[in-house]
Order: sequence, then structure tokens, then C-alpha cells
Amino acid sequence: MERIRYTAMLRSRLREKNRFIQVIAGPRQVGKSTIIADVLSTLEIPYVSESADDITVSRDAWLKGIWDRARVLAKQHGEALVVVDEIQKIVNWSETVKKLWDEDKKTGANVKVILSGSSRLLLMKGLSESLQGRFELIPVPHWSYGEMKDVFGFSLDEFIYFGSYPGPVDLIQDEKRWKAYIRDSIMEPSITRDIIMLTPIQKPVLLRQLMELGSYYSGQILPFEHMLGQLSDAGNTTTLAHYLDLLRQSGLLAGLQKYSGSEVRKRASSPKLQVFNNALLSSRHPMDFAKAKENDTFWGHLVESAVGTHLINSVTGEDVSLGYWREKQNEVDFVLYNEYSTVAFEVKSGSRTHGIGMDAFLKRYPGSKVFAVSVNNADSASIPLEEFLLANPLSYLD
Repeated sequence: MERIRYTAMLRSRLREKNRFIQVIAGPRQVGKSTIIADVLSTLEIPYVSESADDITVSRDAWLKGIWDRARVLAKQHGEALVVVDEIQKIVNWSETVKKLWDEDKKTGANVKVILSGSSRLLLMKGLSESLQGRFELIPVPHWSYGEMKDVFGFSLDEFIYFGSYPGPVDLIQDEKRWKAYIRDSIMEPSITRDIIMLTPIQKPVLLRQLMELGSYYSGQILPFEHMLGQLSDAGNTTTLAHYLDLLRQSGLLAGLQKYSGSEVRKRASSPKLQVFNNALLSSRHPMDFAKAKENDTFWGHLVESAVGTHLINSVTGEDVSLGYWREKQNEVDFVLYNEYSTVAFEVKSGSRTHGIGMDAFLKRYPGSKVFAVSVNNADSASIPLEEFLLANPLSYLD
């Protein structure tokens, strides 16, 4: 299970010599706090753990106060640990952390540090501005199908429709309530607190509209010109591309670029919209679980988006890119690539039985590998969908 891997990674690093600040970053409700709690429950180091939510005193003074408590523990026990959740809520947090960390290095205080937060965007800004060379990042993606199956007994169909937020699992029998939770307790706080409140946004209404549009069209290529026609006060394509980048860094929605040998062509291509979690798609659609399974067109849409979520979360923190490919009438759904290898994936579900695009892709890029992912397990030439979702997609690059 992925959460176990991140827990083991963090625990191992904290048992090493104190060389780097450990930073855990990821979207809301992916288990960051649980990972830290699991580590603290087994680590034999005294610690001070606090959250930066709802701070009522001077934020610099608050952070220095908990750091000083850890310094006392380190003096008494030889080492101590500071844990701060939602660190991005503290204005100029990175400058304060840098000052405190550097003070400890000068005095020899053995204070280890874990920082975590929901906004990868602001965390990365702070890390790049003040803490270069002082931290290691542990990016935590959304839950995989394997984790949802093992922990909650999710079926393949449930993962395709309900996605992989662990928090509202108990609500899926009441779909109206589940959808409201996804929209009101996950999507809206992610946009409001992790983007709008922390980043200069000139058109917040447009950002919300883009998130809704992108969720609805997840798994589909949508030219910026078409988006402009469906969004009010849309501004220009540069604004939309910027907002898509913000949504991607927050683990909500990405605009995948066309795979090409030319970076210029990649940037100029129409984006393929892709949510990071299928709950963001299903919660925006009026069709319920039972009706969705009976509708071949919509279910095929959900299946392709589910494959996309598996792929896009697999590249989190990796030196691997994800895109799509299309030339004229030829298309493959997803292209996974790094500097050494390129793999194309075609999703076959319901009435979608493409294949010509894969031949065209191989002809255009003869050194690549191509795979079909099929809902129909009887198709021996394809990877069964469940098998694919249980595997690490990066293994296909080997």
C-alpha cells in the first residue's frame, strides 16, 4: 500500500542523522496527517506537534514558541522533533523556519523537523525561496484503487465512479450527501483556502468555473477556444493556462499536453483535461452510480478518466511526464514518458474500441511501447482494467 510506503520512508529518514527538513505535501484528504501520526506512534523521539490552523497569536511567535519547546526536549533527551501541519497558513513561514533551522545548526541543537500542508503550490514557493538545500520533499498523491480495495473493500466499479477520497467512504450509500461532501468539504476548500486565499487571483469566479468545466470533461481534449466559449468573463487563453497550472499543483485538475518532440508544440496544444480523483468528476454529474453503469457512453468516460487518475498520480514526485497524442484522426489516450522510454496507452471500454491510433503512434515513434487497457477481460491482447489499476504504471517504462 502506498500510505505504508510513505510512512516507512518518513520513519526511516527521521532515524537518520539530522540533515534535512522533511516536507510532506499533497492535496486535501489523502492521509498526510495519518502518515505522520503513524510515524509518531512508533518513533522513540520526544516531539512537539501542532497545526497552524486557527492561530490566534503572532504567527512568528507561535512558531518560535513550539520550536523552543522542542529545543528544551532536545537538550534533555539528545534529540527532539518539531511537527507543524498546514505550515502554509503562516505568513512568511519559510523565512522563519530557515532562521530557526540555521540557528540550530550553529548551536548544535538536534531538532528534527516535519512540515506538512495541503497546498503544494505555496509549499513549493516557500521551499524554493528560502529553504533550498535544507529539505527533502515527500509528495503524497491520491489513494490508488489497490488501497481503496484493501482498506475499504471497494469494487472496481465503485473506484471508477466514487474515486478515492477515504473520508466520505461511509457516505456512498447516500449519493446526494456524498456528492455534497465532495463539493463542499473538499473541492471548495481546496479552491478557496489552498489557491484563492494564498495566491493572487484576479478572476476567482473563472477559477471555480474552470474547475467545474474541467471536472465534467475529465479525460477529454478541450481546446482553449472552446473553454472560452463556455466560461463567463474568461479573459484569454494565458489566464486559463495559468489557472489550470494552479489547479494541477493543488492536486485537483490538470491540462495534459500533447506528446511531441517539440516543446513549443506541446505548449501550444489543446489540453486534455484530467482530474486527479474521479470523485471530482462524478460529484459534478447528475447521473447516479446505478444509471452511470447502464450508460455505455458515460461509463466509458468514467473509465478513461479513472485510468488517467491512476497515471497522473503515479508520476507525482517522479521524473516522468504524462500527456496524450493526436495527429489528424489518429489518437492515443495517454502517453507516459521520460528521457529514456515512451509508453502509449489506449483505453478500450464500452463502445470505445480504438486501435488505429496505436499503429499510427508506433509508426511516428517506432522506439515506443503501446498497450491497450480494456474493460473486457476476454480481450487477451489487452491489459485488463483491474490488473492495470492494481499495478504501478511506471513499471511499463522499464
